[in-house]
This record gives sequence, C-alpha cells and structure tokens, in this order.
Amino acid sequence: MLLLLLGIIVLHVTVLVLLFVSTIVSQWLVNGGHTADLWQNCTSGSVFHCLTSSTNEWLQSVQAMMILSVIFSVLSLFLFFCQLFTLTKGGRFYVTGIFQILAGLCVMSGAAIFTVRHTDWHEASENTSYGFAYILAWLAFPLALASGIIYVILRKRE
Repeated sequence: MLLLLLGIIVLHVTVLVLLFVSTIVSQWLVNGGHTADLWQNCTSGSVFHCLTSSTNEWLQSVQAMMILSVIFSVLSLFLFFCQLFTLTKGGRFYVTGIFQILAGLCVMSGAAIFTVRHTDWHEASENTSYGFAYILAWLAFPLALASGIIYVILRKRE
C-alpha cells in the first residue's frame, strides 16, 4: 500500500510540474528566433526582447484555463493529504479525484482553444511550430485524468 501511495504522489507531482512548466515557460509557439507563450512574445537575436502578449479574449480564456488547472491540481494534492489522515478506513478519495479530473479537463480545454484559435493573436507562418510547453500541456492532460481516476477508485486502508 505504501508503494501505491508513493506512486500516486509521484504521478501527481509530475502532473503538477508539467502544468507549472507549460503555464510559465515561453515556448508555446516557436518561429526561428521568435517564441510566444500565454504571457509574452519574445524575440532573440543580438538583443533579447519581450513584449506582453495580446489581449485577445481567446488567449485570456487559455490563460484562465491553465491557471485553473494548476490551482485545481494543487488543491487536489492538498486535499489528498488531508483525506489521507482524516478519511475513515474503506473510504474513497472522491473529492481529490474530482479536483484532479477538473485540472485535467481545464488543461485540455486550454490547449484545445490554443490549438484552434492561436492564429487570432499570432500571425500564421509556414515556419511556426508548437513549442515544448504546448506539448507538455497536452501531456499533462491524460496524466491528470488518469491520476484523478486512480484517486476515485482508490480506497483507504490501514
């Protein structure tokens, strides 16, 4: 049981790190020396220069979804530790699982909106590609969903 709990905690912390990195790092879109993320657009070259990102409503919805996913995941980890010590034997971690599933759905919504609508605030170019932070966001989605389902299925033992 201890190894199972340790594995679940490692999975949850991995999801949390992926969510933090994908939300913070400036690598959602890459075009040569130009990178863009949810918060700023940066140009590298002889001088590294960053400008704040667009005020487009779709971009703001992606920002909100990513922040909500981080909040739900942190709250889920906190609730897991609280329930670990207060839940009766045989109880299930429903609340923890629901918040982690919500985190997964928020990151999926944010990444999907970004995929469909990123041309509204970034000019389309044939050299533009998705960066590693965008990929980490999509990777966090199934992991968060899986850990949420594991929490819902998990029963507390002694």
